[in-house]
Amino acid sequence: MIEEIEKHLADLKKIKIIDTDGLEKFRIKYISKKGIVPHLFSQLKNVPDSKKKEVGLKINSIKQTVNEIITIHKEKLSDKSQDDSFEDLTKPANFLKLGSRHPISIVKNKIIDIFLKVGFDISEGPEIEDDWHNFTALNLAEHHPARDMQDTFYISKNPDWLLRTHTSSVQIRHMENNDPPIRTISPGRVYRNEDISARSHCFFHQVEGLYVDKAVSFVDLKQTLLHFTKELFGKSKIRLRPSYFPFTEPSAELDIYWGLETEADYRITKGTGWLEILGCGMVDPNVLKNCNIDSEKFSGFAFGLGIERIAMLLYQIEDIRTLYENDLRFLNQFKSSI
Repeated sequence: MIEEIEKHLADLKKIKIIDTDGLEKFRIKYISKKGIVPHLFSQLKNVPDSKKKEVGLKINSIKQTVNEIITIHKEKLSDKSQDDSFEDLTKPANFLKLGSRHPISIVKNKIIDIFLKVGFDISEGPEIEDDWHNFTALNLAEHHPARDMQDTFYISKNPDWLLRTHTSSVQIRHMENNDPPIRTISPGRVYRNEDISARSHCFFHQVEGLYVDKAVSFVDLKQTLLHFTKELFGKSKIRLRPSYFPFTEPSAELDIYWGLETEADYRITKGTGWLEILGCGMVDPNVLKNCNIDSEKFSGFAFGLGIERIAMLLYQIEDIRTLYENDLRFLNQFKSSI
C-alpha cells in the first residue's frame, strides 16, 4: 500500500490544470466521496497496526497536497477570469436562471414527509415487473376478471414480464424480504395502456402504503388516513365507502369533504361537496400467505393514491397533460412551493 501511496504522490507532482473543468475533475478524482483519498483511508483498516501510523501520515500528506493544489489553482483561475472580464466591458453578464421542482415532485415529497413522521419508511422496486409480483401474489389468478381493471403493457418477447401497473408489486417484494412489523410507503411511476386525455395518461405516479403487524384493524387504517388528509389538505371530515379490490378485504374508497364554497368546488365534486381521494382496505389473508406471513398471527392495511390527481386538486390543474409538457411558463409558477 505504501508503494501505491508513493505513486500517487509522484503523480501529483506532474499535475497540470489549465481551466476550471480540469480543476473540478482533479477534485473529483482525489477527494470526492469515491475518490482516491477516501479509498485509501478506507483501506487503512487492512494495514497492520505497526504500519498504520506511517501509512496514515502518508495518506494525510496526499490529502494536504491535493488541497494545496486546489487552493493555488483556484486563485490562479480566479485571477485569470478577472483579467479576462476586463477584455471587453461591453459583454453582457451571464445570468443563471433558477429552476424549480416539478409539481409532481413537490406533492410526492409532501406525501412522503407526512408518512415518514408517523413511522413509515420508503421502499422501492423495479418498473419492469414479473406476473407474480404484479398480479398473482396480489390475489389475481391468471384468469381473474379483476385483471381487466388494469390495461397492461406487456413485454412482447416474454408475456410473463410487463411494465408494473401499480406499486403494490413493491409491497409484495418488501413483505417477501422483511418480517413484520412492516410500515412502508412505495412511491413510483406506473404504467397503464390507456388513451391519453385531459384526465388520464399512459403513465403516472403513485404512492401506496402498507402496515402489517399484530392486531392491525380497520380503525388503524381510518385514523392513519384521517391524519393524512388533515396534513395534506387541511380537511378533517372523511368517509369510507365500500368498494372492491382483489388484494384487500374489506375494501373501501376514501372521500374527503372538500366543501362547496366556490364554483370550482361545485365542479370538481359534482355538487356533492365530497371528493374521492384514494382506495384502501385490509390486506387479504391470501396476500399475506403468498408472502410467507402468518395470516393467523398478523393483519394489515394498505392504501394507494395517484400523485398527479392530488397535484391537480391542490393546484387546480384542469389537464393532466400539462404536467408533462415541460412548459417553463407553467413550471415557473411553482418556484414558491419548493
